[in-house]
Amino acid sequence: MPAQPDRARLPIAVYVLGLSVFALGTSEFMLSGILQPLARDLDVSIPQAGLLVSAFAIGMVVGAPVLAAATLRLPRRTTLIALLAVFGLGQVAGALAPSYGVLFVSRILSALACAGFWAVGAAVAVSLVPVTARARAMAVMVGGLSIANIAGVPAGALLGQHAGWRAAFWAVAGLTALGLLGVIALVPRTAVPTGEDRPQLRRELGIYKDKQVWLALTATALNGAAVFALFSYLSPLLTDTAGLAESWVPTVLALFGVGALTGTFIGGRIADAHLFGTLFGGIAASTAVLAVLALTAHSPVAAVALSLMLGVTAFTTAPALNARMFNVANAAPTLAGATTTAAFNIGNTLGPWLGGLAIGAGWGYPSVAWTGAALAAGAVVTTAFAFRLHRATNQSRLIASSVTATPAAQDTAQSVETAKATETAKATGAAGHR
Repeated sequence: MPAQPDRARLPIAVYVLGLSVFALGTSEFMLSGILQPLARDLDVSIPQAGLLVSAFAIGMVVGAPVLAAATLRLPRRTTLIALLAVFGLGQVAGALAPSYGVLFVSRILSALACAGFWAVGAAVAVSLVPVTARARAMAVMVGGLSIANIAGVPAGALLGQHAGWRAAFWAVAGLTALGLLGVIALVPRTAVPTGEDRPQLRRELGIYKDKQVWLALTATALNGAAVFALFSYLSPLLTDTAGLAESWVPTVLALFGVGALTGTFIGGRIADAHLFGTLFGGIAASTAVLAVLALTAHSPVAAVALSLMLGVTAFTTAPALNARMFNVANAAPTLAGATTTAAFNIGNTLGPWLGGLAIGAGWGYPSVAWTGAALAAGAVVTTAFAFRLHRATNQSRLIASSVTATPAAQDTAQSVETAKATETAKATGAAGHR
């Protein structure tokens, strides 16, 4: 019976936020499927086109903490509505962009709005559920990304191949409009906290004094970099290295999305009870998958199968990484969400950049898988440090608690002994009287 509240249904607003994230995620990831037609149309190289992924990620890194701080005392629902509207306008600007430079700027502006939505939306989702359901709530939001990979990104790739890459941006603008209507209709209004509950930037910034916050941030960034070092160049790896036709790219992207949705479901189910086990297992598995892919990238079957597996392993860890940050930064939920968003996108910036350097050095597309494997291994090491510190901190608290309780325990024992002695004396006296 005590477990029932943990498994209760999540509020519908959490699912609405997940649906909105579907539109955001489609825009964020769809470039991997339209990289080649976009590069041809704008007359830039593949690594240059790949930097558009980094541009979006840079906007996310900057936008998450800045917008979280700027909107700290605003009603969260109003903030979500405004950010979705700006994001939609950014997609329209991208669809109309006459040059690579204009598209680059539009991606950064869209990312700023996307980052703010993620930070505030994550805080809203977590606030609507008990502590023991945080990973489940975040799994729904991350699930929006997974579904974007299953449906949105492959659809964007198909549009890019048959109707031009600009059509993909128009489609995302339409999806954003639907998400906006959902937030307006179904996300509850929230009053601005007053008094002692009023958010204070100085107090929330205090989370950055905690080593665990920085370890969680580093692990999240390295894990994101590992995935995006490969994912950003998955399309040319499949066609130029594995030898698949370009028409196969949407199918493989959809398989990656199926794996991501599966991983998100698994992570959301087990992370609340086994947080560090989920982190270790998922990141270590991603390391292995990336290393094997680097060795077998010339095999079409291996490339397709391992793309699916990477989706599973990478997204199994996502709910745990989000929940971990909210656990260690519990006193500052808005900045916790912003920090997680920034950390993911630091990785999303670093990964494509390092992958582009490897390609530019002439090491070929398999080198991006080696790059990802090295970054994932770094995330495993960082998580090990966090786990060691977590255990040491908890043990210190237990020892301190035990030491504090010792006098009380001794007093209790003495009281018991005194009571026994008194009862014995009474019994002896009674026997004497008889």
